[in-house]
Amino acid sequence: VQLQASGGGLVQPGGSLRLSCAASGFIFDDYAIGWFRQAPGKEREAVSYISTGGGSAYVGSVRGRFTISRDGAKNTVYLQMNRLKPEDTAVYYCGRTYGGSWSGLMTWFYGMDLFGEGTQVTVSS
Repeated sequence: VQLQASGGGLVQPGGSLRLSCAASGFIFDDYAIGWFRQAPGKEREAVSYISTGGGSAYVGSVRGRFTISRDGAKNTVYLQMNRLKPEDTAVYYCGRTYGGSWSGLMTWFYGMDLFGEGTQVTVSS
């Protein structure tokens, strides 16, 4: 049972990256999947999640710039990040929360029972 994040890297301000979260070992469609990040010296921050039904939510600082999606055929969740800013620099992690009878970014965040190793995103000129 695992979640594997990939796609991070170094990008200039205003650039784009697409993160991928590949799930294995469990029934993908039973879980909401999302992303949180942690910058050096800061607490973890919920960024976005996508529900079992395809609904999504974002933290205010990324709304309109980031888009989350999921592909059930590939058991993968994507985070398309556009117009990146230096303050987006962090290690990004993907995590899962069971079920579809609830909603809300923070409900997903505090309900996580599994997350994978992170991928570093650095936004710098």
